[in-house]
Amino acid sequence: MKLLTIVGARPQFIKAAAVSRVLSRGYSSVVEERLLHTGQHYDTGMSDVFFDELGLPRPAVNLGVGSASHGVQTARMLEGIERELLGGAYDAVLVYGDTNSTLAGALAASKLGVPVFHVEAGLRSRVASMPEEQNRIVADHLSARLYAPTITAVDNLRGEGLGSRTALVGDVMLDNALHYAPIARRGGTLRRLGLVDGSYALATVHRAANTDTPGRLRGIFDGLAAVASRFGVKVVAPLHPRTLRCMAQAGVECGECVVAVPPAGYLDMLALEQGAAVVLTDSGGVQKEAYFLGRPSVILRDETEWTEIVDQGAACLAAADPGSIADAYAVMCRREPSGSGLFGDGSAAVKIVNDMLKNL
Repeated sequence: MKLLTIVGARPQFIKAAAVSRVLSRGYSSVVEERLLHTGQHYDTGMSDVFFDELGLPRPAVNLGVGSASHGVQTARMLEGIERELLGGAYDAVLVYGDTNSTLAGALAASKLGVPVFHVEAGLRSRVASMPEEQNRIVADHLSARLYAPTITAVDNLRGEGLGSRTALVGDVMLDNALHYAPIARRGGTLRRLGLVDGSYALATVHRAANTDTPGRLRGIFDGLAAVASRFGVKVVAPLHPRTLRCMAQAGVECGECVVAVPPAGYLDMLALEQGAAVVLTDSGGVQKEAYFLGRPSVILRDETEWTEIVDQGAACLAAADPGSIADAYAVMCRREPSGSGLFGDGSAAVKIVNDMLKNL
């Protein structure tokens, strides 16, 4: 089986590492995996570091598409992926999540009659205007097999008539969290940053709906400052280069109590999440990682595709309002979520590989 794995953004590198680890250890004689990196994330701190830390195979192809509008970026990806598929005699394409790389991979493969396998299928925020929602819906409907991380995701796919293509496998990010969390804990990240367990909050802000709207961006950082002053905690914020550019353009500053640090590698991020009193984030992946590690989270959005975490009381929505963010922090800092029960048992990657082999 010749498999083309398509990645392009930080969360996809992490997810792909779990499946690639299984393939390299027990299936190398039956599966040849080649990695195509679209170049959607290209900064060293958002790309190269994950290949180094996670042992992810180096890309056989890097399209280097970089930043652009959705249409331009996706078009460049489609062109490059189609070229690779036409010349590669691939048996299947594996895509992850809900980025433009996911959409382009699913669309290019399906038009050429190459089966698409979609990991993290079935998520729905119910916000049709959200680019990620559009990407994940199209990818799901084009895919031959859909790997759902939760029962809710399975129900969503059944409701759209896709139940026969769906397998409940759990979440590959849980596989990685269980594997790497003890390693991250021993890495000395907190010591290097002068942090002590439970004495700080961790914040991430990168989603376009927040960064591209100056009022929302300002509201979030005012909220982080309110958390710091009201609760006497330091707020540590690893900031995406794009977020920093948007802040500069909008005249938004971190303030004295919000400490901006460069984007964190995967192991550093796990360590920061484990040590945080509360995680404040607009990232779907960080919401889950906080849950896996038993840390409560405040979601800096109006909605989430991971509704199960909110329903269980392990997270709450606070949007971009400073008062709501501080109030949500007050609630969540008193909670200790279990971090178990929703996302499988840590064997999602094995289940995915076995299912792919059965369905080719």
